[in-house]
Order: sequence, then C-alpha cells, then structure tokens
Amino acid sequence: MLAHIRPAVVLLSLFTLLTGLAYPLAMTGIASTLFPWQAGGSLIQRDGKVVGSAVIGQNFVSAKYFHPRPSATSATDPKDPSKTIAAPYNADNSSGSNLGATSKALIDRVKAGIKVGRAEGWRGPLPADALTTSASGLDPDISPQYALLQAPVVAKARGLDAARLRNLVIAEIQKPWMGFFGEPRVNVLKLNLALDALK
Repeated sequence: MLAHIRPAVVLLSLFTLLTGLAYPLAMTGIASTLFPWQAGGSLIQRDGKVVGSAVIGQNFVSAKYFHPRPSATSATDPKDPSKTIAAPYNADNSSGSNLGATSKALIDRVKAGIKVGRAEGWRGPLPADALTTSASGLDPDISPQYALLQAPVVAKARGLDAARLRNLVIAEIQKPWMGFFGEPRVNVLKLNLALDALK
C-alpha cells in the first residue's frame, strides 16, 4: 500500500508546487514586465492620487457627472448581517442580478429607471445599458448612446453649453479594438475626469 501512496503524495506535492506556486508567480512576473499598467490594476491618477481603475466602474450619483449603467452588486446589511442591501459598484461582491426577461422585479426596476430618467430630462429612445445591469455589476463603460443621452442633463447641472459637452462625449468614444473586436464605448471615469478638466 505504501508503494501506491508514496508516488501519489510526491506527484500531488510536485503539481501543487508547479501549478499552485511556480506557474502563478511566473505569470505574475511576465504580466508585470510586459503589461505593468494592466497588471497593476489599470489605475487612473489625478494630481498624484489614485481616483479609480479604468476596468472597474464607480457609482457617480451627482447630476454634475455622467452616470454608469445600473449595478446589481450588494453588501452585508450593517444592521442585520444575515441580510444584504444594494451597494452599487461594490467591487467586493461582483455579480449580476440574474433576473430573467419575464421577472417582475426586473420589469419594475426598468419602469422605475425610465420614470427617473425622463424626470431628469432624458429624451428619445433609451439604450439598454441605461436601464439594465451588466453581468459583473462593475462595468466601467457605457454606450455612446447612453453618454449622449446624459449630456444635456450634465450640461444643465454644470451650466455648460450642451453642444460642447456633446463634443466631449464624442471625443471620449473608444472604437472597437482593431476596428471590429467589441463595441464602441465610453469609459465613465475618464469622461468625468475630462469633464472636470473643462475650463
């Protein structure tokens, strides 16, 4: 029996060291060398301070800023640890809502989003990302349509020319990689930083 156990223990130890230690360390070293910005979290700085990441969304709620798409992330309720509460863009708990197309909760949330958006001044057709959550709940990007939809509202809140803000949004649109991988998108944090930089 020992003749069978010893090789099993040796192989388990060997592959644990290889796949659990050596491989992750090697990949971390290679990534840090070849892609230091991405491996470091794609952190964005302003005035020497980290203000966020280009790949993890943040919850902007002021009318003076562009808003991300809704987020379904949650956190532990401080009043009752056995329950959770809504905590948009909580990076500790990445998740989607998992609500199906016929879910009453989803339908009610979308209707409420439409009502709030129209009250804020959204006009015309509403893009899906203005009303629905992403799979991760941490999406840093929105569609150009959603950004342009918000531009008049943000312009009014800041006392800016709407056409100028529209041009800012258009300038911040990121094209699909190599022309066809992905969709055109706008990074909300970068757009809001560009907005703050306007004179």
